[in-house]
Amino acid sequence: MTFHSMWAELLPVGRDSASGGYRRFAWSGADAECRAWFEEQAEARGLVHEVDRNGNQWAWLGDPAQGDAVVTGSHLDSVPDGGAFDGPLGVVSAFAALDELRSRNVRFAKPLGIVNFGDEEGARFGLACVGSRLAAGQLTREQAHRLTDGDGVTLPQAMEAAGYDPDAIGPDPERLGRIGAFVELHVEQGRALDLSGDTVGVASAIWPHGRWRFDFRGEANHAGTTRLADRRDPMLPYAETVLAARREAELAGAVATFGKIAVEPNGVNAIPSLVRGWLDSRAADQASLDTVVGGIQKAAREYAETHGVDLDVVRESFTPVVEFDHALRDELARILGRDTDLAVPVLGTGAGHDAGILSGSVPTAMLFVRNPTGVSHSPAEYAAEDDCLAGVAALADVLEGLVCR
Repeated sequence: MTFHSMWAELLPVGRDSASGGYRRFAWSGADAECRAWFEEQAEARGLVHEVDRNGNQWAWLGDPAQGDAVVTGSHLDSVPDGGAFDGPLGVVSAFAALDELRSRNVRFAKPLGIVNFGDEEGARFGLACVGSRLAAGQLTREQAHRLTDGDGVTLPQAMEAAGYDPDAIGPDPERLGRIGAFVELHVEQGRALDLSGDTVGVASAIWPHGRWRFDFRGEANHAGTTRLADRRDPMLPYAETVLAARREAELAGAVATFGKIAVEPNGVNAIPSLVRGWLDSRAADQASLDTVVGGIQKAAREYAETHGVDLDVVRESFTPVVEFDHALRDELARILGRDTDLAVPVLGTGAGHDAGILSGSVPTAMLFVRNPTGVSHSPAEYAAEDDCLAGVAALADVLEGLVCR
C-alpha cells in the first residue's frame, strides 16, 4: 500500500462529522478500529504483530530477542476534536518507510519494529503517554488503576471492556532492553520549519512542562440580589490570573495556558462558589518555567486575597527537560545531511511525546515534518502530502543508516 492509500484508509476512523476533528480515545470503539488497522498493516507486510502487557502494539521484522532493535512509530489516539496528523503521521510513515526500504533491497542487520503506543494523548483519563509510561516504569499499576474518565469509568474497567487484562500492566524492562534506538516521526507542532523553509528537522529536546490546578473558593450567592461589595466571587481572581499567565509567559519567552475550567454551581444566575482552572506551562529551561509558574501563583494569591477568596494550587503532573540522545541525534543529522551542503535544522519542542518518556530507558530521537500553519490539536492541523512523503523518505534514510550497520 502507498502512503496515500494508507492515509485515506485511516482518515475516516473516529472523525466527528460536526467538528471535523478526531475523537480516538483510549479503549473506545474508534481506538479499536485504529488497532485493527495497525494489525492489518502488519500482517499485510508479513510482520509479526503482538500486543504487550500495557496494550501497546508492535509489528516486527526479525526477532526482537536478538536485541539492538531499531524501532519507529508513534500513536493513533487523539485529543478531543484533534487533527489527523498528530500521532498517525508517525505510524503511517513507519509502514511506508519499511516499504521504501524493501524497494531498495536493503539488507536488515538488526530487527526492525513499528509501534503504536496506547493512550498517548491522555484525552480520556487525564494523563498523557500512559502506554509508554507504564512500559518505562514511570507509572505504577496502582496509579494506573486509579485513573478515571469523566463518566466515572476506571482504566481497568475500560481495558477489560476492550478485551485486555488490566492486572497485567506494569514495567516492561525486558522489552525495552531489546531496543537499541527509537526514532519517532511527528508533524511539527509549531512553525519553525515553515519559517526556515525546511521540510524535515531533527529534535534537540522537549521543554520541561507541567500542569497545575488552581482552586479559587468563594461563596455562592444570588446573582441578582447580592451587592457587588458583598460578593466573594472566585471568577474575578481567576480571570485576572489568566491574564497574569499571559503576561508572565511573554516576559520569560515561554508559554502558559489556562485551557480547562470547571465552575460550581455553574448557574447563569448564581455567583460561583468554586472556579477550578488548569494551567499548562512550558519553557525552554527549568529556571524559566519556575519563574513563570512562580509569578502566576504569586499573582493569583494576591488577586484571591483582594477578593476575599481562598486559593489552593496543586501540581498535577510534571515532566523535566528531555535531552534526546546526543549521539543518535547527531547521527540522524549526519544521515539526512550527507547529500547536501545545507545543515539539517535541529529544534526544540514544547510538546510531550512517547519518545520523551522512553528517553530514560532507550536512546531516542525525533524527526519533525513541516506544518505550514503551526496549528496542532485542532482539525486545522495540516501537512502537505509532498512534505509527508519527504518525511517518509527521511525516515527511510535514517532507518537504513541504523539497521544496516
